[in-house]
Amino acid sequence: MEILQPPDWPRAKGYSNGIKARGSLLFVAGEIGWNPKTEKIETDDFAGQFRQTLQNIVAILAEGGAGPEHIVRMTWYVTDKQEYLSNLSGIGEAYREIIGRNYPTMAAIEIKGLMEPGAKIEIETTAVVPD
Repeated sequence: MEILQPPDWPRAKGYSNGIKARGSLLFVAGEIGWNPKTEKIETDDFAGQFRQTLQNIVAILAEGGAGPEHIVRMTWYVTDKQEYLSNLSGIGEAYREIIGRNYPTMAAIEIKGLMEPGAKIEIETTAVVPD
């Protein structure tokens, strides 16, 4: 995997502007912060839902022989921009603990709502496992 960083651009903070990768592609559907066994959201806390969402993503990646280090793209859908911004500390802590120091390409989009009642964040993920 190669991070694409134009030489005259400032370094992106917390994500990469572009990534070049070769290997097997893994696509993870939009995951939310629910207990995957009961399909119930167990916390109303944004950072708690975010943490569970990442854990769910990592579990699916593992089924495909991938880990957090193979993530090349994430799209985050959040229901409340202000709640997201108010929880950056908890988000950063969970991200570093579960994903580590991998900073894929990312987009974050504020939306009106998600399909599952009570869900505050949904994340789609793409990973590439090298050949």
